[in-house]
Amino acid sequence: MELHKEVKTNELFDCRNSYLYVLFASCEYPWEMLPKIKGYVQALIRQGIPGFREIAPGVMVGENVKIHHSATIEGPTIIGSGSEVRPGAYLRGCVAVGENCVIGNSSELKNCVLLDGAQVPHYNYVGDSVLGNRAHMGAGAICSNLKADGKPVVIHAGKTDYETGLRKIGGILADDADVGCGCVLNPGTIIGKGTTVYPLTSLRGVIPGGCIVKSADKIVRRITLD
Repeated sequence: MELHKEVKTNELFDCRNSYLYVLFASCEYPWEMLPKIKGYVQALIRQGIPGFREIAPGVMVGENVKIHHSATIEGPTIIGSGSEVRPGAYLRGCVAVGENCVIGNSSELKNCVLLDGAQVPHYNYVGDSVLGNRAHMGAGAICSNLKADGKPVVIHAGKTDYETGLRKIGGILADDADVGCGCVLNPGTIIGKGTTVYPLTSLRGVIPGGCIVKSADKIVRRITLD
C-alpha cells in the first residue's frame, strides 16, 4: 500500500506562531512562501511586533534571545523569543525564526522560515527552506537548494509532479521531522510530519509522515503503541 505523500502547507504544519501565521495561511504549498519571505519579514520589522526590539538595522529579536558575539546576522531577519544563536552561526538575511529555536555553531541560514522549537544545532546549511515546529537537523545535515543543471525544481510526489517555477528550493521539514547526522536533502525534498531519517541518507522527493527512513529505498511506517 502506497503511503500518502503530503505536500500542502496545512498538511505539513500547524502554525500557531502569531507573527508567522499569515505567511503560512496565505500559501497552499510551502514552497510558495520562499519568494515572499523577504517582503514579509521587512513588513514585520516596519510594523513592529510586541515585545520585540531592533538590535541592528533590519534585525529584530524577541525577549530572552541569546546571540553569541561571534555570530553574524544580516537583515532582514526576525528571531523569536527564547531562541539561541550559537558561536559562528551565519544568518544571511531573509530569515524568520520562531520562538525557542536553536541555530547552532557554524550553521548557515538564508531565505528560510523556522517555526517554534526548530533546531539546526551543528554545522547545518538551511537555504530556501521551511522547517516546522520542533523539526530537527542532526550535525552536518544540509538542505541542498540548487540543481546541478540550474533548472527550476520539480517536486516529485509519487505519480504527481509539482512544477514550482523556482530555481532554488531546499528542504521542507514538517512538524516534528527529524533528520539524522550527515543527511543531504536534495532540492525540493519534503519530509512529512513526525518522520525520522537515519544518518548519512541522501533523499529527494516527498517522504510520507509518520515513517522511519532507513535508506532512500527503505521507508517503513512507524509503529505506535497505544
